[in-house]
Amino acid sequence: MSDFQTSTHRERWIFQPQDLVDKWTGVNRRSAETLAQYGTTRLKVDPVDGSISNPEPAPDHVAGSSSVKPLSCEEEQMMRRFYEQKIQEVCKAFKFPHKIQATAIIYFKRFYLQWSVMEHHPKHIMLTCVYSSCKVEENHVSAEELGKGINQDHQIILNNEMIVLKSLDFDLIVFAPYRSIEGFIDDMDDLYQTANSHVDRMMLTDAPLLYTPGQLALAALYKSNDALKVLDFERSYLESVFSRQRLDCPVEQFVQIMNMINYLVDRLQILTQEDMKHADRKLRHCLDEHKKKEKKPKHKSKRTAGDSRHSILRPSYDSSILVYSGSLGDDPTLTSQGIASAMLS
Repeated sequence: MSDFQTSTHRERWIFQPQDLVDKWTGVNRRSAETLAQYGTTRLKVDPVDGSISNPEPAPDHVAGSSSVKPLSCEEEQMMRRFYEQKIQEVCKAFKFPHKIQATAIIYFKRFYLQWSVMEHHPKHIMLTCVYSSCKVEENHVSAEELGKGINQDHQIILNNEMIVLKSLDFDLIVFAPYRSIEGFIDDMDDLYQTANSHVDRMMLTDAPLLYTPGQLALAALYKSNDALKVLDFERSYLESVFSRQRLDCPVEQFVQIMNMINYLVDRLQILTQEDMKHADRKLRHCLDEHKKKEKKPKHKSKRTAGDSRHSILRPSYDSSILVYSGSLGDDPTLTSQGIASAMLS
């Protein structure tokens, strides 16, 4: 598995804010100069090797006299942002995983650090970025399928493939935030599981008779987080909870309550059957259970054929538990469902 810390993503494609401004300003200025000189900014791209050649001068164009105004840096930014949104829409339409969408957008962003939107229309580049992302992330969709799905000429996708790859310096392995989110969620799941185990122990103490469920839950999270270090529990999470619930109790006072609860849990001793032998023997003597002997009948009582047809098989409960102890034949309106309801009432 690739490691971000040693990746080209970290080494070559993480910038300072001013670096981005300089790159965007530079490509915008270059395009404006090209427009002034040639009357157009459209570059010629060789689809085989991705090589670039300057545009042919517009007919009757005099250098420096173009009436066409270049896009400003702000307008270029709007164009980039709009087509990044389109990448998300295309990926959603094709039901691609989040990773493909993220990789395509990162390719798109990197490409326009090298080029102006006036040199390569983002409508075309975005499709090639999606196509390249699908290939790299092993979710292959042909250029024909992609183009047909959004009513675009698939040849445009292929014609721009090499210039896109070269502009990315062939650094195609990128890292998206989605996997990091999974890692953080795993940490939270560990906290959840540990807190549940702590509550299991807590339920064996006197704490449920002394404190509210919310206090017990926060105490379990507090104790579990102390071991896992997932949250800044006291200063961040606990203060947030108190703020949302508008509680008057100071956080420091509640920390003392949680410590008292967890003290009960820490003192808990899990008992074994061996531990219980002496007390159990005394209990049986108190209840005279050692004197009681169940007498089992030697012979089963005889039943008539009619009894076996109509009588209910009575469970070995005390007869006083049963509200209804007759047979179905005694009351034809009483169903087995009714008997069950009566027994539970």
